[in-house]
Amino acid sequence: MNLAQKLGYPENTKLLIIHADDAGLSHSENQATIKTLQNGSVNSYSIMVPCPWFFEMATFANNNPNYDCGIHLTLTCEWENYKFGPILPVSEVSSLVDQNGYFYKTRQDFKNNAQPAEIKKELTAQIERALQFGIQPTHLDSHMCSVGVTPEILEIYKELGKTYNLPVFINKDFVESISLSNEKYNFDDTLLADKLLIGYYADFEKGELKKSYEKALDSAISGLNVFLLHPAFDDFEMQGITINHPNFGSEWRQIDFEFFTSDECKAKLKENNIQLITWKEIGQLEHLSIKK
Repeated sequence: MNLAQKLGYPENTKLLIIHADDAGLSHSENQATIKTLQNGSVNSYSIMVPCPWFFEMATFANNNPNYDCGIHLTLTCEWENYKFGPILPVSEVSSLVDQNGYFYKTRQDFKNNAQPAEIKKELTAQIERALQFGIQPTHLDSHMCSVGVTPEILEIYKELGKTYNLPVFINKDFVESISLSNEKYNFDDTLLADKLLIGYYADFEKGELKKSYEKALDSAISGLNVFLLHPAFDDFEMQGITINHPNFGSEWRQIDFEFFTSDECKAKLKENNIQLITWKEIGQLEHLSIKK
């Protein structure tokens, strides 16, 4: 039986999770995420525990346990003037930070410096902090897919999923596309998202991001599709955070908010006979492993 059948749907069903990354990053991100959950088509989100606005979103998660909520495990910080670092003391995870005590800006710097034992220690602390705040996570995922830079680090991520009995988001093609290693990954006995749907900078530059999202929904396949978006408002806060970073910047995130709260999005889901599911439903299955 494939995943669709295990969930009670026909074998060839187009399953889709519409997932909002980066909750906790800012007040703008939080409020937009909440509105896409309440009024839009988004049916899953994940929280960045190390970020300054974590508490606001943790409070929402506690008060609204009906929404699918994961932990957005964070090991990098891509922004120019907005910085955050580990929740553990720097002295305990010094390989994860730059000279100022913040997470590295790029996956390459992270990969070049981070020690596996300290990665596991920090990620475990982020999960435990979320649990301490009363969050009942439905899954784990990774900011910038930093856990995918090497097979060794991806194994730490997968092990944490097993330890906490949570599904982990992995798309084989995406992991291999951002890999910084020549070593082979092991995807055996791992629940994999069959297709990742996401926006691309070329479409954003041409002013065709919304149109590309409609085409992405048209391209959903039989199996597990995951649409990753980053809703926020194009306001002073997000403009300051994303300065000199138009890729997934404040304007882009405003478009994400607008499309995934639109009637056009809902119409596309219906037109393509897409079945929305959640990580919670997947996690409730007896066996998470689906052999490819």
